Amino acid sequence: MSKRSLSGQAAIVGIGNTEFSKNSGRSEMRLAVEAVLAACADAGIDPSEVDGISTYTMDNNPEIEVHRLIGGKELKFFSRIHYGGGAACAPIQQAAMAVATGVCDCVVVYRAMNERSEYRYGAGMQDQAPDSSFETVHFGWYIPHGLVSPASWVAMAASAYMDKYGATSEDFGRVSVNARAMAATNPNAWFYQQPITLADHQNSRWIAEPLRLLDCCQESDGAVACVIVSAERAKELKQKPAYIRGAAQGACDDQQMMTSYYRDDITRLTECELVARQLYAQAGIGPQDIQTAVIYDHFTPYVLTQLEEYGFCKRGEAKDFLRAGEHMLGGHLPINTHGGQLGEAYIHGMNGVAEGVRQIRGQSYNQVADVEHVLVTAGTGVPTSGIILGASN
Repeated sequence: MSKRSLSGQAAIVGIGNTEFSKNSGRSEMRLAVEAVLAACADAGIDPSEVDGISTYTMDNNPEIEVHRLIGGKELKFFSRIHYGGGAACAPIQQAAMAVATGVCDCVVVYRAMNERSEYRYGAGMQDQAPDSSFETVHFGWYIPHGLVSPASWVAMAASAYMDKYGATSEDFGRVSVNARAMAATNPNAWFYQQPITLADHQNSRWIAEPLRLLDCCQESDGAVACVIVSAERAKELKQKPAYIRGAAQGACDDQQMMTSYYRDDITRLTECELVARQLYAQAGIGPQDIQTAVIYDHFTPYVLTQLEEYGFCKRGEAKDFLRAGEHMLGGHLPINTHGGQLGEAYIHGMNGVAEGVRQIRGQSYNQVADVEHVLVTAGTGVPTSGIILGASN
């Protein structure tokens, strides 16, 4: 790794979101603009100052149109990150790099989607017409054998993990129960005031064994945006800055798009370990210095794997971590205090970034005491990303 570091050169100073729903009743462009304007207002920055934008390749809203509709003047930087939820933190990295290198002064990151009312990612690939793109051809190796959906792809790795380490469906359920407990006290969450029990989880129907319905994230409509400026500028604005102490991406070990079945060990998410290594090196800290984490929870089994890859417990011991309640409020590492994608909303992980900022500010509905560092992770099973946010620079 280069001795030069991105750490501490930029900060998230504004966050904004729409409501989270199953039918927004408006276009994805309108959702994007609402969230961006809310983030600018939160930061105390005039939207005309925005001169950079970064988002996901899967976002349907052109950067130039978002910029025009918020009243932007000059757009000097725009980028997009591939691999779905794996992009949850990478646009923050892009924004920080753009600001740190002087390419632009004020970057907005957004994700807006009507993923429930207009289209559904979890429905599977089986009805797609064949085409010659590499990724679609790649899925042709799996779909004929019944591996047609994200849940079925994760089920393969989850089954291997259970066999190797003795984890059970109840261990996955503990992730879901905690997410819903956090969401139950978060008025912005779709499942506000709707906690579940472990019995509820165990009684939910199978989706792709060993995954049950309550092991799978929601399908949501909504938008979230963040504003990133330099660390120096951040000190002048109205909100407490969430300093970007580390930002990284990772892909390795014969990485595939949720189907990395040819690795030596499919119970691993080594791309997460690669991201973790970079993050801790940049921030100059270790997992013991993280007070709370937003762990990408599209499917519960991969929460266990991430806890291990990011160093919060040893290989195969995440089940014990969960059984001891260390992931809950009052535990060693409270996770997904907003309710996660299981409980709050599935906005491809951007709502998790916003929760990380709230924890740094002391504004979470499930606030952890004395937060100095927050880890936020991105989609797993795919090329991924992560950030560490700090209360101080």
